[in-house]
Amino acid sequence: MTTKLGLPDWTNFLEEWLATKGLNILIWILGGILLIRFVRWLGDRYDLRVDKRFHRSDAIVQSEDAKHQRALVDVVVWTVIALIAVVVVLHILSVFGVRFSALVGPSAVVGAALGFGAQRIVQDVLAGFFLVAERQYGYGDVVNLTITAGSIAEGTVEDVTLRVTRLRTSDGEMIIVPNGQILKVNNLSREWARAVVDVPVPADADITVVNETLTTVGKAFYRDPHWHRLLLDAPAPLGVTNLELDSLTVRMVARTLPGKQFDISRALRVRIVQGLARSGITVAAKVPVDEGSDA
Repeated sequence: MTTKLGLPDWTNFLEEWLATKGLNILIWILGGILLIRFVRWLGDRYDLRVDKRFHRSDAIVQSEDAKHQRALVDVVVWTVIALIAVVVVLHILSVFGVRFSALVGPSAVVGAALGFGAQRIVQDVLAGFFLVAERQYGYGDVVNLTITAGSIAEGTVEDVTLRVTRLRTSDGEMIIVPNGQILKVNNLSREWARAVVDVPVPADADITVVNETLTTVGKAFYRDPHWHRLLLDAPAPLGVTNLELDSLTVRMVARTLPGKQFDISRALRVRIVQGLARSGITVAAKVPVDEGSDA
């Protein structure tokens, strides 16, 4: 329908477009949103199911398979969401009459131009794929990541996607690290961990008495029901690891369940101080020296 001047009747044209193509686009957008929400709901349901299974079990830490599967599900969810968004956008373009064959030439030029800027994104995605495929870490792991800037990011893994890894530090801060910038992964909670406690004692202390006291403390600590379930063996001294003029350092180690080495170390230090005090040995305190003084 046209007007007297030969121009289209925009009111009728708009109503017809909204009733046909506009409705089609709206249905696809709403369908894409609903499908994305459904996929995310499935991912959240899986996470809740894993958490409930873990809390109802007698296990103290999650298994390596459970952590890997949870990370893998997160990656799959975000990949499916990206595919849904691409399909919806392509369909909308086709509704507007855009022929993809005509876009081959311009898209090649644009793709080449964007390729230089998208190198970092491609690098992140490829690195994220190998991180998940090689099971370098998973959801809930305590990791220490060395990144390209030379800094270190340490915390508990809360989310792993193909592009980034999200860590939660002990202070509650969220660290987001692009996967392509990770140079080295130090997994502190893989299968088992080691609690290491360095004990400084006076240089004139009887090292035999120190080792016997530490061995007794380790055996008593291992028999404690509260800590026994977190330990794989009894804490034991390794001997002198450092020697100075006024003190020497004796190292004590113990294998623990993944991620429990920090709790064991803190509790073991208290037992060590108490055990050495009963044996008449004080823990050496290193007093900092002021280099600017005349002393």
